[in-house]
Amino acid sequence: MVYKITYPNGKVYIGMDLTGTLTYFGSPSPALIAGDFIAEQRLDFTIRKQVIWESSQATDAEVRAEEARQILAHRSNDPAIGYNRSPKWRPTQY
Repeated sequence: MVYKITYPNGKVYIGMDLTGTLTYFGSPSPALIAGDFIAEQRLDFTIRKQVIWESSQATDAEVRAEEARQILAHRSNDPAIGYNRSPKWRPTQY
């Protein structure tokens, strides 16, 4: 599955999970996220996880490729929009 996590500031992180674990929230950079929120905002913090693509027959490689497609489609590799840092953001790509 490929999922989208939306943070309180509206920024997103796109990730994948090959096991279907409900409680897995990916591995975005904690420092990047922490830098966007002051201490008071961290006291009540809600994120949303949405499955945006799923396949019971896709290979691991196909899931990884779909994750990359979704990162580009959601522009979550643009630091102004999201927390993905791969593939490398190039403003001229859109």
